[in-house]
Amino acid sequence: MRNALAIFLAVLFLASCQSKPKGYTLNVTVTGEPENGTTVFLRTTDSLNQLVDLDTTTIENGAFSFTGTQAEPRLSYIFLESGRGNVPLILENGDIKIRFPKDSMTHAKLEGTHQNDLFMNFLDGSRVLTEKGMSMQNDMRMAAQQRDTATVTALREEFIEFQEEAKSFNVEFAKNNPDALISALIIGNLMAGKALPQEEIKAMFEGLSPEVKASEPGKRIKEQLDRMKSTEVGVKAPNFSAPTPDGDVLALSDVTTKGKLTLVDFWAAWCRPCRAENPNIVSVYNKYKDKGFNVIGVSLDNRAEDWKQAIESDGLAWNHISNLKRFQDPIAQLYNINAIPAAFLLDENGVIIAKDLRGPALEQKVAEVLN
Repeated sequence: MRNALAIFLAVLFLASCQSKPKGYTLNVTVTGEPENGTTVFLRTTDSLNQLVDLDTTTIENGAFSFTGTQAEPRLSYIFLESGRGNVPLILENGDIKIRFPKDSMTHAKLEGTHQNDLFMNFLDGSRVLTEKGMSMQNDMRMAAQQRDTATVTALREEFIEFQEEAKSFNVEFAKNNPDALISALIIGNLMAGKALPQEEIKAMFEGLSPEVKASEPGKRIKEQLDRMKSTEVGVKAPNFSAPTPDGDVLALSDVTTKGKLTLVDFWAAWCRPCRAENPNIVSVYNKYKDKGFNVIGVSLDNRAEDWKQAIESDGLAWNHISNLKRFQDPIAQLYNINAIPAAFLLDENGVIIAKDLRGPALEQKVAEVLN
């Protein structure tokens, strides 16, 4: 009896091992009579979010395929040599089937593996929202051409509501699908755009399945959340140093020791919202610099001439540093900066007392401390 039970369990074990696919087969059908020999690219993104080729093939009789192995599910894309757009998919081991018209890759249908079934559910909902948003933008464009200001104003207000609707769709999908890789990508985008409070992002991440948390996008979120802890209100700001416009090296500690309040302002010459906020910072600086208010601007430019010209044009008469590496700047990464403008207000001990204060809110807080 024991031997029979052992054999039964062994068979079950072997069957479970064999049921897990060792590689992927991507079978794709293209409708609309695509030309034979058209080159097809299977691509993904690298650590710098740049597209890289994984494989290439050609279309023959309206079909093509890719085979390979994938260590873990990964967002990838199919591009046609002669077509616009791309087909996003989750590349994972298993049999994946895709069908799309050659002239409308955005209407692709995915099926065959768990992650792609979940991704297809997300795409179905997001495509409805995309079409709605494009229709609203077209209506606004037509109203603007007709100089119908009342309609433009009404449509803009409606579009703001639509943006909230789209955000809610993404949030609810991520919460309701904790085992979907796309949920981690959604959370990462929400965090990068500062679309939700940090605590809500943390809660959404904790709700993900262990497998998704262990995925590459899941690990990135965890790393960013860990870095965010070091720049929370009440924590001593991490020190840093970088070159000034004159080529010297200036550290944050060099600035904080010279005043009672220091604003660490992340900006760039190419950032329109940053440039729009600069006059407000100039006003607050001129009003409170003699009372102990300092500013250190951390530029995410990549061209020194643009950076220096913006400093002069906007009259930014305070300390400036930059590594000229845009968002790859080590200071931006240290402070988990994914979008600008971003700012941290520090007290005389270098402790963060407020974040992202703009407009009247900045002067109100500075006045509260220094007056």
